[in-house]
Amino acid sequence: MDGSRSAGGGGRIVNYAMYRTGCLAPATREFYRSTLRHLDEYGIPVLVGGADALERYTGIERHTKDFDIFVRRRDVQALLQELAARGYRTELSFSHWLGKAFCNEDFIDVIFSSGNGVAQVDDEWFAYAHRARVLGYPALLCPPEEIIWSKSYVMERERFDGADIVHLLRARGADLDWKRLLRRFGAHWPVLMSHLLLFDFVYPSERRQIPQWVRESLGQRMMERPSSDTARTEAICYGTLLSREQYLIDIERWGYQDGRAHEGTMSPKEVAAWTAAIEPRC
Repeated sequence: MDGSRSAGGGGRIVNYAMYRTGCLAPATREFYRSTLRHLDEYGIPVLVGGADALERYTGIERHTKDFDIFVRRRDVQALLQELAARGYRTELSFSHWLGKAFCNEDFIDVIFSSGNGVAQVDDEWFAYAHRARVLGYPALLCPPEEIIWSKSYVMERERFDGADIVHLLRARGADLDWKRLLRRFGAHWPVLMSHLLLFDFVYPSERRQIPQWVRESLGQRMMERPSSDTARTEAICYGTLLSREQYLIDIERWGYQDGRAHEGTMSPKEVAAWTAAIEPRC
């Protein structure tokens, strides 16, 4: 199952059509496969992510009802227009990160960032992509580093992607480009550190998967971090980068500034639209 990585998404092609071929209805499979082919012919570069990439990297099969493709922001409108011209219904679901294409009951998620606006798809996603065959068609998979980066912020009440990250670290940790991953997180390095601590708890026998210098670097940052009373004077809640719902009380009642606004990852209009889409609870 191992494949090579290069600066151009090169390396040998790994056959990756196993569980998708067996569990998908023929019409659904053709929708996904033909979309990859159409976009390839049209000249819009895309990456395959979601359950497909997770199975490729960890061996975990997840029979989801959709197909995730990742694209640069500049290509989103052209991609949706091309699929609409093919007869599919399309929409820009959220202007800061997500579009969709529908074929009857089936749909494809067109992803160009993360729900919090942080993990935007850029050239590096493509530069370090892994080549594979998805549903029998040659494609590029999202790099495991960028998958970890984007998934690390998903800590909703109804969805937590920490197990995916732990499994990716178990399977790929020793081969990851840790310098690039640390750079991706930047000032958000405590989020990555929290997942590494969880990994150590889940797999105490697999600590070798994480280079010791990574732990030491993050530990040193923690030791050198100023105490909360001197670090900032303004009250900011970065919890909204982890969950669009669970930290709203901090913003609406307790007077904290929204970390998304402070980071500049989303406009007020995008924040409002993303919040309004929260499913009501009893």
